Amino acid sequence: MLLENKRIVLGITSAFYAIEKTIPQIEKMIAEGADIIPVMSFNCYNNSQEFIKKIENITGKQIIHTIEEAEPIGHRVPTDIMAIVPCTGNTIGKLTNGIIDTPVLVAAKTNLKSENNVVIGIATNDGLSIQAENIGKLLKQKNIFFVPFRQDNPITKPSSLLFSSVYIRETIAKALEGEQIQPMLV
Repeated sequence: MLLENKRIVLGITSAFYAIEKTIPQIEKMIAEGADIIPVMSFNCYNNSQEFIKKIENITGKQIIHTIEEAEPIGHRVPTDIMAIVPCTGNTIGKLTNGIIDTPVLVAAKTNLKSENNVVIGIATNDGLSIQAENIGKLLKQKNIFFVPFRQDNPITKPSSLLFSSVYIRETIAKALEGEQIQPMLV
């Protein structure tokens, strides 16, 4: 099994249209024996009661949703890896520029400080515009890996990028070995 006995921090940000795609993959990771620690951004936690219930039921854990709760994750609470899926453009921009002001970003900072890898599942309407530079910087960053992604609607949203949910588990497994899954663009 790909992720058996791995403790995975799952950061969830408010790309609400993409959260539903992540839930079946959470179930598969848990079925493989992964221990999932769910962490949500403020906006996501305050606006997604339906998803909170689903994720808490699947993981058997309450969602971490404050900076104070997130701070020990990856340091005093040992973890193997973190995945931010979905990861909004706002979160990408903040992570790239060292702005650590949400529970997800605090957990990411702590995991990176502990030399754990962080997986990004892009879900942003401005990935090929204002966030392109930030994505490029993260692509070069040590310990950052990406779930394969694509334009999700090149006709009506030509700058929008979205991760391919079927690769979440495999990307995490490869990132645990320090490898970027290929191809990255699907």
